[in-house]
Amino acid sequence: MKEANPAAPTEPDLRTLSELIRGHAQRQPRHLALVQDGRALDYAELDALMDRVAAALQRDGIAPQDAISICAGTSLDYAAVFLGALRAGVAVAPLAPSGTAQEIAAMAADAGARQLFLDAPTARALEPVAERMTARRIALDDCAAGEAFTAWLAPPGTAPAPVTVQPQWAFNLIYSSGTTGVPKGIVQSHAMRWGHVQRASIYGYSADTVTLLATPLYSNTTLVCFFPTLGCGGTAVLMGKFDAAGYLALAARHRATHTMLVPVQYQRIMALPEFDRYELSSFRYKFCTSAPFRAELKADILARWPGGLVEFYGMTEGGGTCILVAHEQRAKLHTVGRPAEGHDIRLIDDQGCEVAPGEMGEVVGRSPIMMNGYHRQPEKTREAEWTSPDGLRFIRTGDLGRFDADGFLMLLDRKKDMIISGGYNIYPSDLEVVMRGHADVADVAVVGVPSEMWGETPVAFVVLKSGAVTSAPALLEWTNARVNRIQRLAGLQFVASLPRSAIGKVLKRALRDAYPSPGGQRPTA
Repeated sequence: MKEANPAAPTEPDLRTLSELIRGHAQRQPRHLALVQDGRALDYAELDALMDRVAAALQRDGIAPQDAISICAGTSLDYAAVFLGALRAGVAVAPLAPSGTAQEIAAMAADAGARQLFLDAPTARALEPVAERMTARRIALDDCAAGEAFTAWLAPPGTAPAPVTVQPQWAFNLIYSSGTTGVPKGIVQSHAMRWGHVQRASIYGYSADTVTLLATPLYSNTTLVCFFPTLGCGGTAVLMGKFDAAGYLALAARHRATHTMLVPVQYQRIMALPEFDRYELSSFRYKFCTSAPFRAELKADILARWPGGLVEFYGMTEGGGTCILVAHEQRAKLHTVGRPAEGHDIRLIDDQGCEVAPGEMGEVVGRSPIMMNGYHRQPEKTREAEWTSPDGLRFIRTGDLGRFDADGFLMLLDRKKDMIISGGYNIYPSDLEVVMRGHADVADVAVVGVPSEMWGETPVAFVVLKSGAVTSAPALLEWTNARVNRIQRLAGLQFVASLPRSAIGKVLKRALRDAYPSPGGQRPTA
């Protein structure tokens, strides 16, 4: 589905986040910028702290376009380090503390980070690889894990040397979640982030915005709302560890106007018996991205939670974005919306040719908001790109979809999750939809596991509802009676919960790795 051909951002249009925050500090110095757990920074304080971080990096010889890493829990100091580094023209690699010690060490090394900002829990996790890591350590919580952050900072009032940031300089390196393989460093430029800030006015971001964020600061899911909030002079309220009741209490206390949540968080919030007792009338917009968002859940949110609901479909790598303005497009809740203005979304087949209207294909996209590439991985970058017949660069999503007659994109499955069994394509999402129709099923994930007979065969991991009475054999029989012969499950396993990344994506690779071989037998009943 093609929209107006996107043009690259022009350099004179670029405003850096550092410049925008400096302007807010001058115009509204006492306006709150960041809030977390009873601590707050107004714009004057944030601007001054950013100066101290930038000056300390320059003092230590960290030059523009060098990189630092941050691997820690969400905190105001984490945010200040990220923003202060940007002021010095330094790229930031925010790393997931939930990774293994080996993964964190590999990502920090890949980023070329000369300094690592961490906290006590991260330091304990890194003990097995501590001797391999050469980056200088600074402890954000002033623990013994490294040099104390408060001592490392430049003295109050220190001004850094000014840096003229170029649009294509790396703003950050976001490492992919690793749900399907080794994380890759996605290089996002200052121009790309400026594009996120520019579109913020469409969704009512302004100086009176209060954005409640309950996903981690290393996640692009969080950052696509965090940066526009500060760019527009609003207030970001940070929640370190999500729980549904605590989230609602914060939203009511701070009169939140905007939020970004992933589907599993929405699901837990809406399931609270006391949800309707909270005062949420201040909300203007609620956003969602990063994982499949069921139509029934969207409908429940629209019915009971004030304010608009907008779903973004896209990738950290950039490319095309689809937007579903759910409160205006209630008949399309089963879709992820239409291409954003200026975004070009197309569907291609396995040979790289565009498919005919109405047919399924891999989603590829192009827009002004696109990654520079994968850090130090030109081959992976090329694999992630598709070039149209007219020579335009697109980013592959790995998702399979189809446009309906009105131009709304329906996602069907992940290309990598597709199961090829006996030469037939099986889409896990088709089976998952069937299984969610059982009264005892709370959540489910279907994956393909090796089979000597069929190559691959589908198995299901199921989370049961409280009070469920079905057995695994009974549920397996129930499911296989409702799907075609090729789709029938070879196995089914009950689990307490599905493994998920910090932003709610089901880790299907972990499920595949954990499942014992079913012996290659496809049920015939």
